[in-house]
Parts: sequence; structure tokens; C-alpha cells
Amino acid sequence: MHVSEKLRRGDVMAAACPSREVLQHVTSKWGILVLIALETGTQRFSGLRRKIGGVSERMLAQSLQDLEGDGLVDRVAYDVVPPHVEYSLTALGREAAEKVRLLADWIEDSLPRITEAREERQEAGPKPARPLSAV
Repeated sequence: MHVSEKLRRGDVMAAACPSREVLQHVTSKWGILVLIALETGTQRFSGLRRKIGGVSERMLAQSLQDLEGDGLVDRVAYDVVPPHVEYSLTALGREAAEKVRLLADWIEDSLPRITEAREERQEAGPKPARPLSAV
């Protein structure tokens, strides 16, 4: 595969691949929640902050800026007093939101099994170390 073909598609396992930065923005806790929150339509900053419980202004602003930079979120500032800014998903953002929504839904649906697995592992305690030759 030529370098130009790799860059066109991306190779997330390659250390220098630019897709890793996008992956971090999209799959961060706040990135996922911003994408899901904007699935319902255009939102103002304060509305997003209320919708996404626990996010600080700084983290929300950074996540929106990152997702906007990646072309997933559109920011429209209106020249009025007081300032009015709205955020919405771009076509790429809607695609990404659909994908992360599937992951979030799987986590919510699987939470009882995940919780049970966590509890079982905590009760069992740490596993003994295996020699490298056994790996």
C-alpha cells in the first residue's frame, strides 16, 4: 500500500497517523456525549452544558473546538447582544454520532453484565503473574 493510500484511509495503528487525533476527539467521554447531545438538533452552549451533566465549561468548549476542527460540528455565531452561538452536527458529525451512539447504547444495555463482571473480578482478587513463556 502506498503512503498516499494510507493517508487517504488512515492507519490508526501507525504512531504518526493523523486519525489518532480524530479518534481521541470522537471517543473521549465528552466528545461522545457532545455528538450524542447534538443528534437531536442545534443547541446553544448553555443548552449543551445542561444536557451533558457534569461537564465543565472548559471541557465542553475544548470538546466543541476539537470536533469543529475535525469538521464534525458546525459553529454559528450571531452578531447580536448578548452574543448568541449555536452548534450543530455536520454531515460527517451525523455519521460519527450514529457510530458512537451504537457504542453508548451497547454500554447502557450491557451495564448489568459489565457490573457483574467487575464485581466477580474484585471478589476473585488479582490473578497470579504468568511467566512470559506461557503467553
